[in-house]
Amino acid sequence: MPTTTDRRSDVIRNHLLESAEVKRRSIEDCTPSILTAADLITQSFRAGGKLLLCGNGGSAADCQHLAAEFTSRLSADFHRPALPALALTTDTSFLTAYTNDFDFEGIFARQVEALGKSGDVLLGISTSGNSANVIRAVEIARKMALKTIALTGTGGRLCNLVDTAICIPSDNTQHVQEAHLPIEHLLCHLVERALFTDSNA
Repeated sequence: MPTTTDRRSDVIRNHLLESAEVKRRSIEDCTPSILTAADLITQSFRAGGKLLLCGNGGSAADCQHLAAEFTSRLSADFHRPALPALALTTDTSFLTAYTNDFDFEGIFARQVEALGKSGDVLLGISTSGNSANVIRAVEIARKMALKTIALTGTGGRLCNLVDTAICIPSDNTQHVQEAHLPIEHLLCHLVERALFTDSNA
């Protein structure tokens, strides 16, 4: 008869194996869109543009993480100038004021309207692909001639609204989030190498 330790060990094994399988499938499904997204960000930075990021919950934390990688650094052994990336999830005074005065769905769109300009890039992160406030931000970004990228799971409206969608082949929120982080690191790696070395790898 399985013990409690056996059952818990099975939970750990199954979760990690399933997560690894999602990442393996992401190599096959997402490599072209990752490369395209990295190129869009690289082109924007070269032209004096910036990267804006938005998302909710764990995806908000990812926005802040990726913005920090660009503005600070990704790797201790690769020295390069700061790159202009801004998470639209961090200004609590704005977020609470706008939500109190208007609604929650416009919190990112309003900041895109205020801070974005033609040639910038908006990266929206949503595991479902259906976050209303991210969708509204993408819609206004497109009207303002920003390039748009989505980082999502399978399905969802965002995949059809953006210039480039990186869609993780899973509908398990945890596994989608676990696959987003290495892709975020890859985007930073590819962009900084394209900008500051002779190699794109």
